[in-house]
Amino acid sequence: MAANFWTSTHYKQLLDPEEVDAVHPLDKEKGITTEDFKLIKFHLANYIWKLAQSVKVRQRVVATAITYMRRVYTRKSMSEYDPRLVAPTCLYLASKAEESMVQAKLLVFCIRKQCADDKYRFEIKDILEMEMRILEALNYYLVVFHPYRSLSQFLQDAGMEDMTQFTWGLLNDTYKMDLILVHPPHLIALASIYIASVYKDRDTTAWFEELRVDINAVKNIAMEILDFYENNKMCPEEKVAACLNKLALKPQI
Repeated sequence: MAANFWTSTHYKQLLDPEEVDAVHPLDKEKGITTEDFKLIKFHLANYIWKLAQSVKVRQRVVATAITYMRRVYTRKSMSEYDPRLVAPTCLYLASKAEESMVQAKLLVFCIRKQCADDKYRFEIKDILEMEMRILEALNYYLVVFHPYRSLSQFLQDAGMEDMTQFTWGLLNDTYKMDLILVHPPHLIALASIYIASVYKDRDTTAWFEELRVDINAVKNIAMEILDFYENNKMCPEEKVAACLNKLALKPQI
């Protein structure tokens, strides 16, 4: 496992926002718009969160699973990689990668217990087969660097440990966006601290200057997070269902 973000596959795979938002041609043919694409990924992130609560895994597993899901759809179409199956399979794969193993049998049980819609119900073999496809789509690069560790170090350095819960919540919400595919994790952590300092009226100007980071980059990420809160307050199930219907996914037997 790479110990340094700057020499890792994660760093080498960072993308431009335009690349992350690009709808696959196969999905575009079926009428999927950029907004549909974002909404489906938002829905899948929430779905992974709910499943993770049922199977009781660490936060890092959830973050890694969502990152895998988002990476897959920068390379593969939703028409060919059924989102309803990709989400739980990414959680299964992430649990292994992060050494917090969840049995596929338990995952299938929790899906059936949680989802009234038969379209979300799969067998163990479905998850195992999709796991191999996802591994291939990810080029077997499974290392993900998250902003949580940097956050703890920065808060301690800034004497802002009392902001831990608030900033941690902000970081959790960034996984409902594609920030982890676009920005280095330490900048995402700093953006959450910047938001918290403004919200709580703390003057961190001198501290940020001492860090010698690109403060404009930090502020831009902070604005992306705030814009997300402003524009994505809900994820209506009806709209998600309409988007998925456009994909004309095969029903599960």
